[in-house]
Formats: sequence, C-alpha cells, structure tokens
Amino acid sequence: MLKKFTTEELDAALQSLPAWKRHGRRDAIRRLYTFDDFTQAFSFMAQVAIMAEKRNHHPEWSNVYNKVDVTLTTHDAGGVTRRDIELARYADEAYARFGRRSNGGS
Repeated sequence: MLKKFTTEELDAALQSLPAWKRHGRRDAIRRLYTFDDFTQAFSFMAQVAIMAEKRNHHPEWSNVYNKVDVTLTTHDAGGVTRRDIELARYADEAYARFGRRSNGGS
C-alpha cells in the first residue's frame, strides 16, 4: 500500500505542479483544464484515461463542454500519494500537447 504524503511532502511535490491546488474540502489535489472546444477536452480525457488504466489509478473528473475538472487522491491511502503526483504530471504533459498555456484552475 502506498503511503499518504505528509503536509510537507505534498507542499514540496506541488511546487513542480503549480497549477494543481489542494482540494478545499478533502485530502486531494485538483485542477481545472480549459480547452478550445469539447472535442479537445474529450481527446485530453481519452489520453489521460489510457494512462490511468495502465497505472490502475483513476481520476475523479467531470467534463462540461470545454472544461475538464480533475481531482486526484489515492482512496486506499486516504489521501495524496506519489501515484497522484505522477498522474497529475502526465495530465499536464498531455494538456501541453494541445498547445495551450497552463491555466491555474479558473
């Protein structure tokens, strides 16, 4: 079983993922991605879904038109672990392939 990050470990990990923030109501991290249209948003979700399935670590997410809201936590560990940070990093890399500037979740 993976070990949940301490507050200090999570703070350090999030320094390399500046657009990701702590979830306001639970032990998780969250980011909102914005795309030009629904097709791009759905394509992004498909790319991340393939990697999530390979890693057997699945995001909590929702999609409304051109926005994808992603929350990551490791349920078995009761909070954020390295698996969440790795998937967040992959999602950011996938997002960058769309030629978009990083958004802070607004």
